[in-house]
Amino acid sequence: MSIWEYANPKKFLHTSERVLPSLWVVSAVLILGGLIWGFFFTPDDYRQGSTVKIIYLHVPAALMAINAWFMMLLASLIWVIRRHHVSALAAKAAAPVGIIMTLIALITGAIWGQPMWGTWWAWDPRLTSFLVLFLFYLGYIALWEAIDNPDTAADLTSILCLVGSVFAVLSRYAVNFWNQGLHQGASLSLDKEENVADVFAFPLYTCMAGFILFFIALVLYRTGTEIRARRMKALIARERMSDA
Repeated sequence: MSIWEYANPKKFLHTSERVLPSLWVVSAVLILGGLIWGFFFTPDDYRQGSTVKIIYLHVPAALMAINAWFMMLLASLIWVIRRHHVSALAAKAAAPVGIIMTLIALITGAIWGQPMWGTWWAWDPRLTSFLVLFLFYLGYIALWEAIDNPDTAADLTSILCLVGSVFAVLSRYAVNFWNQGLHQGASLSLDKEENVADVFAFPLYTCMAGFILFFIALVLYRTGTEIRARRMKALIARERMSDA
């Protein structure tokens, strides 16, 4: 079986409809289980107190905000190279999900940062690059809506996605690029001294797995919606031409 089979809208819809029910259930169980585990069954941190528990929302949302853009980049490159319409629609479908994840990460980051830093916002390298990424999401969505021709919109948004990927990289690695700044290092690291304690890490892994599956489910669902909407537009256009 080749992955390119799913460039066929009919094949894509058939497969997504089969896997979506399981994805909804498993992602909901993981997210709810991870949040309950993290918020109610883990101790307070010795430095940050109960504030640290916002990590179970902030880190998974930030992870998906960045990786959603990379998924859009990959889908856009497939569109540019192979001209598969499903890939362009998948990129379009992922953008609203990505912007919501970015917004959640920004809001929870502000809530987490206020008691730690004494301010809701600081022009820290990672925070600033994340804000710029949010603006790129807005621009990407607006560009799709502003152009009537779907192929032209897919071409231009692919270019924007490539440019915005620079800020997705900066959002992920800003703490490593610049030593200065208020933002802490990565919460999860191969370095045992930097990595969060296991008591916090395991429910965090659970939440992250849930967010990943939830993102996949949303993108599959929204891509299917985009395919059906495009079919509907094509049918309406044919009817108008036949009436004329």
